Amino acid sequence: MKNDNSAIVLPPVALPLAEGRRRAWQGTLLAGLGVIAFSGSFPATVFAMRGLDPYLVAIGRAAFAAILAAVCLKTAGAPMLPPRAHLRSYGLIVLGVAVGFPLFSGLALHGGASTAHSAVVIGLLPAATAACAVLRAGERPRPLFWLACAGGVVSITAFTLTRGSGEFAVADLLLVLALLSAAVGYTEGGRLARTEPGWQVISYALVVAAPVTVPATVVLALVTEPRLTAASVAGFAYVSLISMFLGFIPWYAGLAMGGIARAGQVQLAQPLLTLAWAWLLLDERFGVATVVAAAAVLVCVAVSQGSRRAANPGRDRGTSA
Repeated sequence: MKNDNSAIVLPPVALPLAEGRRRAWQGTLLAGLGVIAFSGSFPATVFAMRGLDPYLVAIGRAAFAAILAAVCLKTAGAPMLPPRAHLRSYGLIVLGVAVGFPLFSGLALHGGASTAHSAVVIGLLPAATAACAVLRAGERPRPLFWLACAGGVVSITAFTLTRGSGEFAVADLLLVLALLSAAVGYTEGGRLARTEPGWQVISYALVVAAPVTVPATVVLALVTEPRLTAASVAGFAYVSLISMFLGFIPWYAGLAMGGIARAGQVQLAQPLLTLAWAWLLLDERFGVATVVAAAAVLVCVAVSQGSRRAANPGRDRGTSA
Protein backbone atom coordinates (compact mmCIF):
# COMPACT_ATOMS: atom_id res chain seq x y z
CA MET A 1 0.00 0.00 0.00
CA LYS A 2 2.87 2.35 0.81
CA ASN A 3 4.46 1.57 -2.51
CA ASP A 4 1.18 2.31 -4.26
CA ASN A 5 0.86 5.61 -2.43
CA SER A 6 4.41 6.60 -3.33
CA ALA A 7 3.68 5.75 -6.96
CA ILE A 8 0.72 8.09 -6.86
CA VAL A 9 2.64 10.92 -5.21
CA LEU A 10 5.71 10.93 -7.47
CA PRO A 11 4.15 12.02 -10.79
CA PRO A 12 2.77 15.35 -9.52
CA VAL A 13 6.28 16.27 -8.31
CA ALA A 14 7.86 15.57 -11.69
CA LEU A 15 5.28 17.34 -13.82
CA PRO A 16 5.80 20.86 -12.44
CA LEU A 17 9.57 20.49 -12.92
CA ALA A 18 9.11 19.42 -16.54
CA GLU A 19 6.67 22.27 -17.09
CA GLY A 20 9.14 24.73 -15.58
CA ARG A 21 11.91 23.54 -17.89
CA ARG A 22 9.64 23.77 -20.90
CA ARG A 23 8.62 27.32 -20.04
CA ALA A 24 12.24 28.29 -19.42
CA TRP A 25 13.27 27.04 -22.87
CA GLN A 26 10.30 28.74 -24.49
CA GLY A 27 11.22 31.96 -22.72
CA THR A 28 14.82 31.65 -23.89
CA LEU A 29 13.75 31.13 -27.51
CA LEU A 30 11.34 34.05 -27.41
CA ALA A 31 13.96 36.31 -25.86
CA GLY A 32 16.37 35.20 -28.57
CA LEU A 33 13.97 36.42 -31.25
CA GLY A 34 13.86 39.77 -29.50
CA VAL A 35 17.65 39.96 -29.38
CA ILE A 36 17.91 39.23 -33.11
CA ALA A 37 15.47 42.08 -33.76
CA PHE A 38 17.30 44.49 -31.45
CA SER A 39 20.75 43.64 -32.85
CA GLY A 40 19.98 45.54 -36.05
CA SER A 41 18.90 48.71 -34.26
CA PHE A 42 22.23 50.56 -34.35
CA PRO A 43 22.95 49.96 -38.06
CA ALA A 44 19.34 50.88 -38.89
CA THR A 45 19.67 54.08 -36.84
CA VAL A 46 22.79 55.02 -38.80
CA PHE A 47 20.91 54.52 -42.07
CA ALA A 48 17.94 56.55 -40.81
CA MET A 49 20.15 59.47 -39.76
CA ARG A 50 21.61 59.74 -43.25
CA GLY A 51 18.50 61.69 -44.18
CA LEU A 52 16.71 62.41 -40.91
CA ASP A 53 17.53 64.47 -37.85
CA PRO A 54 18.66 62.31 -34.88
CA TYR A 55 15.93 63.75 -32.66
CA LEU A 56 13.33 62.97 -35.31
CA VAL A 57 14.59 59.39 -35.55
CA ALA A 58 14.61 58.94 -31.76
CA ILE A 59 11.17 60.41 -31.06
CA GLY A 60 9.50 59.57 -34.36
CA ARG A 61 10.08 55.84 -34.07
CA ALA A 62 7.90 55.72 -30.94
CA ALA A 63 5.25 57.90 -32.58
CA PHE A 64 4.92 55.72 -35.67
CA ALA A 65 5.03 52.54 -33.59
CA ALA A 66 2.20 53.96 -31.45
CA ILE A 67 -0.07 53.91 -34.51
CA LEU A 68 0.53 50.18 -34.97
CA ALA A 69 0.12 49.63 -31.23
CA ALA A 70 -3.25 51.42 -31.20
CA VAL A 71 -4.44 49.35 -34.16
CA CYS A 72 -3.45 46.12 -32.38
CA LEU A 73 -5.24 47.13 -29.18
CA LYS A 74 -8.36 48.11 -31.11
CA THR A 75 -8.35 44.91 -33.16
CA ALA A 76 -7.95 42.76 -30.04
CA GLY A 77 -10.78 44.59 -28.29
CA ALA A 78 -8.48 45.59 -25.43
CA PRO A 79 -8.85 48.89 -23.55
CA MET A 80 -6.87 51.70 -25.16
CA LEU A 81 -5.23 52.64 -21.86
CA PRO A 82 -3.58 50.43 -19.22
CA PRO A 83 -4.94 50.01 -15.68
CA ARG A 84 -4.36 53.10 -13.59
CA ALA A 85 -2.50 51.02 -11.01
CA HIS A 86 0.20 50.27 -13.61
CA LEU A 87 0.70 53.80 -14.92
CA ARG A 88 3.87 54.33 -12.89
CA SER A 89 5.47 51.23 -14.39
CA TYR A 90 4.40 52.24 -17.89
CA GLY A 91 5.84 55.68 -17.29
CA LEU A 92 9.19 54.07 -16.50
CA ILE A 93 8.96 51.96 -19.66
CA VAL A 94 8.27 55.08 -21.71
CA LEU A 95 11.22 56.94 -20.21
CA GLY A 96 13.44 53.88 -20.57
CA VAL A 97 12.84 52.27 -23.96
CA ALA A 98 10.48 54.59 -25.83
CA VAL A 99 12.43 57.81 -25.24
CA GLY A 100 15.64 57.35 -23.25
CA PHE A 101 17.41 54.56 -25.11
CA PRO A 102 16.54 55.74 -28.65
CA LEU A 103 17.47 59.34 -27.84
CA PHE A 104 20.75 58.74 -26.02
CA SER A 105 22.00 56.01 -28.35
CA GLY A 106 21.00 57.98 -31.45
CA LEU A 107 22.82 61.08 -30.23
CA ALA A 108 25.88 58.95 -29.44
CA LEU A 109 25.93 57.54 -32.98
CA HIS A 110 25.33 61.01 -34.42
CA GLY A 111 28.14 62.39 -32.25
CA GLY A 112 30.76 60.10 -33.73
CA ALA A 113 30.52 56.76 -31.94
CA SER A 114 30.78 53.88 -34.39
CA THR A 115 28.24 51.08 -34.42
CA ALA A 116 30.91 48.61 -33.26
CA HIS A 117 32.05 50.86 -30.40
CA SER A 118 28.45 51.43 -29.29
CA ALA A 119 27.70 47.70 -29.39
CA VAL A 120 30.59 46.95 -27.02
CA VAL A 121 29.58 49.61 -24.49
CA ILE A 122 25.94 48.50 -24.61
CA GLY A 123 27.20 44.97 -23.95
CA LEU A 124 26.81 45.72 -20.24
CA LEU A 125 23.04 45.97 -20.67
CA PRO A 126 22.28 42.41 -19.42
CA ALA A 127 24.19 43.08 -16.19
CA ALA A 128 22.47 46.45 -15.75
CA THR A 129 19.10 44.80 -16.33
CA ALA A 130 19.89 42.12 -13.76
CA ALA A 131 20.96 44.80 -11.28
CA CYS A 132 17.66 46.63 -11.79
CA ALA A 133 15.80 43.37 -11.26
CA VAL A 134 17.73 42.81 -8.04
CA LEU A 135 16.78 46.25 -6.76
CA ARG A 136 13.14 45.89 -7.78
CA ALA A 137 12.81 42.38 -6.34
CA GLY A 138 14.76 43.10 -3.16
CA GLU A 139 17.09 40.13 -3.70
CA ARG A 140 20.49 39.68 -2.03
CA PRO A 141 22.88 38.27 -4.65
CA ARG A 142 26.25 36.79 -3.85
CA PRO A 143 29.35 39.03 -3.89
CA LEU A 144 30.42 37.29 -7.10
CA PHE A 145 27.54 39.03 -8.89
CA TRP A 146 28.84 42.47 -8.02
CA LEU A 147 32.45 41.48 -8.71
CA ALA A 148 31.48 40.31 -12.20
CA CYS A 149 29.55 43.52 -12.84
CA ALA A 150 32.58 45.51 -11.68
CA GLY A 151 34.75 43.50 -14.06
CA GLY A 152 32.47 44.42 -16.93
CA VAL A 153 32.62 48.09 -15.99
CA VAL A 154 36.43 47.93 -15.87
CA SER A 155 36.52 46.25 -19.30
CA ILE A 156 34.30 48.93 -20.83
CA THR A 157 36.27 51.71 -19.13
CA ALA A 158 39.57 50.35 -20.44
CA PHE A 159 38.10 49.94 -23.91
CA THR A 160 36.74 53.49 -24.13
CA LEU A 161 39.91 55.07 -22.72
CA THR A 162 42.28 53.18 -25.02
CA ARG A 163 40.14 53.82 -28.09
CA GLY A 164 39.91 57.58 -27.56
CA SER A 165 42.12 60.37 -26.28
CA GLY A 166 42.49 58.87 -22.83
CA GLU A 167 39.22 60.24 -21.51
CA PHE A 168 35.53 59.53 -21.80
CA ALA A 169 33.90 61.18 -24.79
CA VAL A 170 30.43 62.67 -24.67
CA ALA A 171 29.27 59.78 -26.86
CA ASP A 172 30.41 57.30 -24.20
CA LEU A 173 28.41 59.08 -21.51
CA LEU A 174 25.38 59.07 -23.80
CA LEU A 175 25.77 55.33 -24.34
CA VAL A 176 25.89 54.75 -20.58
CA LEU A 177 22.67 56.76 -20.19
CA ALA A 178 21.13 54.68 -22.99
CA LEU A 179 22.21 51.49 -21.23
CA LEU A 180 20.68 52.53 -17.90
CA SER A 181 17.48 53.68 -19.59
CA ALA A 182 17.00 50.37 -21.37
CA ALA A 183 17.71 48.40 -18.19
CA VAL A 184 14.90 50.21 -16.37
CA GLY A 185 12.49 49.74 -19.28
CA TYR A 186 13.32 46.06 -19.67
CA THR A 187 12.87 45.35 -15.98
CA GLU A 188 9.51 47.10 -15.70
CA GLY A 189 8.27 45.52 -18.91
CA GLY A 190 9.35 42.07 -17.79
CA ARG A 191 7.47 42.51 -14.52
CA LEU A 192 4.27 43.62 -16.26
CA ALA A 193 4.52 40.82 -18.82
CA ARG A 194 4.00 38.27 -16.04
CA THR A 195 0.32 39.22 -15.99
CA GLU A 196 -0.19 40.81 -19.44
CA PRO A 197 0.81 39.65 -22.95
CA GLY A 198 4.10 41.05 -24.21
CA TRP A 199 2.48 42.80 -27.17
CA GLN A 200 0.02 44.50 -24.84
CA VAL A 201 2.78 45.78 -22.54
CA ILE A 202 4.72 47.53 -25.31
CA SER A 203 1.48 48.70 -26.96
CA TYR A 204 0.30 50.40 -23.78
CA ALA A 205 3.71 52.01 -23.28
CA LEU A 206 3.65 53.46 -26.79
CA VAL A 207 0.06 54.70 -26.42
CA VAL A 208 0.88 56.32 -23.08
CA ALA A 209 3.82 58.10 -24.73
CA ALA A 210 1.83 59.16 -27.82
CA PRO A 211 0.55 62.52 -26.46
CA VAL A 212 4.19 63.60 -26.29
CA THR A 213 5.86 61.68 -29.13
CA VAL A 214 3.29 62.37 -31.86
CA PRO A 215 3.18 66.20 -31.55
CA ALA A 216 6.96 66.29 -31.10
CA THR A 217 7.41 64.22 -34.26
CA VAL A 218 5.19 66.57 -36.27
CA VAL A 219 7.13 69.61 -35.08
CA LEU A 220 10.50 67.99 -35.74
CA ALA A 221 9.41 66.90 -39.23
CA LEU A 222 8.46 70.52 -40.03
CA VAL A 223 11.58 72.22 -38.71
CA THR A 224 14.38 69.77 -39.60
CA GLU A 225 13.83 69.38 -43.38
CA PRO A 226 14.14 65.58 -43.64
CA ARG A 227 15.69 64.11 -46.78
CA LEU A 228 13.85 60.93 -47.71
CA THR A 229 16.17 58.43 -49.34
CA ALA A 230 15.85 54.68 -49.68
CA ALA A 231 18.41 54.16 -46.91
CA SER A 232 16.88 56.66 -44.47
CA VAL A 233 13.34 55.39 -45.01
CA ALA A 234 14.40 51.75 -44.65
CA GLY A 235 16.37 52.51 -41.50
CA PHE A 236 13.53 54.50 -39.95
CA ALA A 237 11.02 51.78 -40.84
CA TYR A 238 13.20 49.18 -39.12
CA VAL A 239 13.65 51.09 -35.86
CA SER A 240 9.95 52.03 -35.80
CA LEU A 241 8.39 48.66 -36.61
CA ILE A 242 11.01 46.14 -35.49
CA SER A 243 13.11 47.80 -32.79
CA MET A 244 10.31 49.80 -31.19
CA PHE A 245 7.39 47.37 -31.44
CA LEU A 246 7.65 43.90 -32.96
CA GLY A 247 10.94 43.03 -31.24
CA PHE A 248 9.47 43.77 -27.82
CA ILE A 249 6.64 41.26 -28.25
CA PRO A 250 8.81 38.12 -27.99
CA TRP A 251 11.30 39.91 -25.74
CA TYR A 252 8.86 40.80 -22.97
CA ALA A 253 7.15 37.42 -23.31
CA GLY A 254 10.53 35.73 -22.95
CA LEU A 255 11.39 37.75 -19.84
CA ALA A 256 8.10 36.74 -18.27
CA MET A 257 8.36 33.03 -19.14
CA GLY A 258 12.07 32.44 -18.61
CA GLY A 259 12.75 34.94 -15.83
CA ILE A 260 14.50 38.27 -16.22
CA ALA A 261 17.94 36.90 -15.28
CA ARG A 262 17.73 33.71 -17.35
CA ALA A 263 16.30 35.39 -20.44
CA GLY A 264 18.79 38.21 -20.03
CA GLN A 265 21.60 35.77 -20.77
CA VAL A 266 20.42 35.55 -24.37
CA GLN A 267 21.26 39.23 -24.80
CA LEU A 268 24.92 38.33 -24.36
CA ALA A 269 24.94 37.60 -28.09
CA GLN A 270 23.58 41.03 -29.08
CA PRO A 271 26.91 42.94 -29.23
CA LEU A 272 28.46 40.24 -31.41
CA LEU A 273 25.41 40.21 -33.70
CA THR A 274 25.55 43.99 -33.96
CA LEU A 275 29.25 43.81 -34.86
CA ALA A 276 28.35 41.38 -37.65
CA TRP A 277 25.59 43.67 -38.97
CA ALA A 278 27.96 46.68 -38.83
CA TRP A 279 30.51 44.78 -40.89
CA LEU A 280 27.99 43.46 -43.43
CA LEU A 281 25.77 46.53 -43.85
CA LEU A 282 28.00 49.50 -43.01
CA ASP A 283 31.39 48.03 -43.97
CA GLU A 284 32.75 49.08 -40.58
CA ARG A 285 36.21 47.83 -39.73
CA PHE A 286 37.13 47.03 -36.17
CA GLY A 287 40.29 45.66 -34.66
CA VAL A 288 41.13 42.89 -32.26
CA ALA A 289 40.64 45.24 -29.29
CA THR A 290 36.95 45.60 -30.08
CA VAL A 291 36.39 41.85 -30.29
CA VAL A 292 38.41 41.25 -27.10
CA ALA A 293 36.42 43.91 -25.23
CA ALA A 294 33.13 42.41 -26.42
CA ALA A 295 34.27 38.94 -25.32
CA ALA A 296 35.41 40.26 -21.92
CA VAL A 297 32.05 41.90 -21.33
CA LEU A 298 30.30 38.69 -22.39
CA VAL A 299 32.26 36.65 -19.82
CA CYS A 300 31.66 39.16 -17.01
CA VAL A 301 27.95 39.34 -17.68
CA ALA A 302 27.67 35.54 -17.94
CA VAL A 303 29.30 35.17 -14.52
CA SER A 304 27.06 37.84 -13.01
CA GLN A 305 23.92 36.22 -14.39
CA GLY A 306 24.92 32.75 -13.23
CA SER A 307 25.81 33.91 -9.72
CA ARG A 308 22.52 35.76 -9.38
CA ARG A 309 20.50 32.65 -10.25
CA ALA A 310 22.55 30.48 -7.94
CA ALA A 311 22.07 32.94 -5.09
CA ASN A 312 18.29 32.78 -5.21
CA PRO A 313 17.02 30.07 -7.58
CA GLY A 314 13.59 29.92 -6.06
CA ARG A 315 12.88 33.58 -6.69
CA ASP A 316 14.22 33.38 -10.21
CA ARG A 317 11.87 30.54 -11.04
CA GLY A 318 9.09 32.63 -9.68
CA THR A 319 9.73 35.35 -12.22
CA SER A 320 8.91 33.00 -15.01
CA ALA A 321 5.39 32.50 -13.87
